[in-house]
Amino acid sequence: MGERAPPSDIMAWSADATRLPYRMHSDYLRKLFLNNDLAEGRYLVEGRPISLSDIHTPTFVVGTVHDHVAPWKSTYKIHFQVDADVTFLLTSGGHNAGIVAPPDEEGHTYRMRTKAADDNYTGPDEWLKTVELVEGSWWPEWTKWLVTRSGEPSEPPRMGIRFADERVLPDAPGDYVRL
Repeated sequence: MGERAPPSDIMAWSADATRLPYRMHSDYLRKLFLNNDLAEGRYLVEGRPISLSDIHTPTFVVGTVHDHVAPWKSTYKIHFQVDADVTFLLTSGGHNAGIVAPPDEEGHTYRMRTKAADDNYTGPDEWLKTVELVEGSWWPEWTKWLVTRSGEPSEPPRMGIRFADERVLPDAPGDYVRL
């Protein structure tokens, strides 16, 4: 009828700006994406190269079946780049929709397996053949993974500026604008 349809979640997300400072965005695109410096051991932190093999913390890595930016077999390489447990999850969809798909949206699938740091490597094709396909969103799996590695839930600190006498400015928008 000549009216634009309301934007879907993915359309709104795709239209959002990066909100990264210019230099950070430029470094990200050149060093991490275009030149792949982190995976190649050339990425510098405080003037020193860092290596993914220095990571000894469990990792949760998500790949998407139809990703044109980071093909899933490329992201799967994390298995032999870190010395840690790797939970690798392959979800349906592409670069954006595979990640953003919310839990209540139907039609999504995923596969997931954790490889302990000392387990033998399994190639991506063999992995794909042996890991069960699950119907649904991957988000609940990620939530479970995070919960098992997090401490006890705690009350977040009070928002606002705290003064020496323990007064706290009201939450925004509020009276603080008149100070």
